[in-house]
Amino acid sequence: MPITEVYALLMLGSFFVLLILGVPVALTLAIAGFIFGWLGFGSFLFNLLPARIFGVVTNYTLLAIPLFVFMGVMLEKSRMAEDLMEVVGRLAGGLRGGLGIGLVLVGVLMGATTGIVGATVVTLALLTMPALLRAGYDKGVASGVICASGTLGQIIPPSLILILLADIMNLSVGTLFAAAVFPGLLLAAFYVIYLLVLGMVRPEMVPAVPAEQRAAISTRELWWRLLKVVAPPLGLVVAVLGSIIGGVAAPTEAAAMGALGAMVVCALGRRLSLRLVWETAGATARITAMMMFILVCAQVFALAFRGLNGEQLVHDLFAFLPGGIAADIWFLMLLIFVLGFFLEWIEISYIAVPLFLPVFVAADVNLVWLAMLICVNLQTSFLTPPFGWALFFLRGAAPAEVRTGDIYRGVIPFVLMQVLGVAAVFFFPALATWLPAAIGW
Repeated sequence: MPITEVYALLMLGSFFVLLILGVPVALTLAIAGFIFGWLGFGSFLFNLLPARIFGVVTNYTLLAIPLFVFMGVMLEKSRMAEDLMEVVGRLAGGLRGGLGIGLVLVGVLMGATTGIVGATVVTLALLTMPALLRAGYDKGVASGVICASGTLGQIIPPSLILILLADIMNLSVGTLFAAAVFPGLLLAAFYVIYLLVLGMVRPEMVPAVPAEQRAAISTRELWWRLLKVVAPPLGLVVAVLGSIIGGVAAPTEAAAMGALGAMVVCALGRRLSLRLVWETAGATARITAMMMFILVCAQVFALAFRGLNGEQLVHDLFAFLPGGIAADIWFLMLLIFVLGFFLEWIEISYIAVPLFLPVFVAADVNLVWLAMLICVNLQTSFLTPPFGWALFFLRGAAPAEVRTGDIYRGVIPFVLMQVLGVAAVFFFPALATWLPAAIGW
């Protein structure tokens, strides 16, 4: 084996060692890349680095990231979720599992507007966990529903991961937004079906809200309040996503209108203030800076790995696997699933996907379909015990009576449903490819 390929393997090994030692992921990528790139080629390899970094920071498509983050943070801080949950919870509360189903529907709408998983999980936990426990919900079920619903923003557009995958895989953002619609709704449908079945076979775990509690407000008034609460953010989502998927506006242009529209929605709800704008701008700057720093450091790692002939190693690994391209795809899915135990989606996207992408491009795999498989699979990284980030977010916001064991127990069925979602997209590619083809992307 050539010495450069030995360095490539050592670079991968050192990356995971540094992670275990607690070094931040961005620094881990840069340290491993610089050290082994230097050992392999000296300073020559990194003469290309400024151009690669310049390409990242000047990428016009990535400008949509801070704009969509601003839109999401603004709507999250406007207490939209609180109003939504109050109304939807009352309307659905008469059904066994109805509160949980209402929570899933709120998660879908928040995923399409905020798309910020950590904030959504914490918000839903603070707002709904006490109500679910008071209604008699099993602690595990309540925890699982909150975590799963809060992470729907990971796949429902305008998800940030779709923007990054479009950049990594050289695809149109609008194409991936269209492709993600049905897989995202499919996951939400799985959650709703699970709660309905649970309501039939184990009604004590997901009881209905007593009629006297629901009678405080008339049904007519609830529907009117639902219209007032849902119409503005839903209109914003339709305008932003519709303009991108329909080809009317570029992602950055639609994101800019979304950021402005979020301020308009807050103003209509009489919640817009200078303090809200300042806090939203600060949160946007922190989230965007974190993401861009990781992207820049990932360029060091990717450049060194490619220079050390790491891509050929990956190609040889896939050639060694029996079963053809289908086995190669499932190997990638398994690897992403395992990496999700330890890493966030952004690191997985910029480590695993670029390494393996040339193999699938050479095999003429439909990259839109592959992107959806990756996206649905990455959804599990937020829920998989013991290191799923959504579990940590919930643990910090849940009441003391909810134990960590309850959270782990509750998310397992939802992880299995997400694995089922990966299988559904694999065996029925039209779930991902039909809508982009139908609208001409």
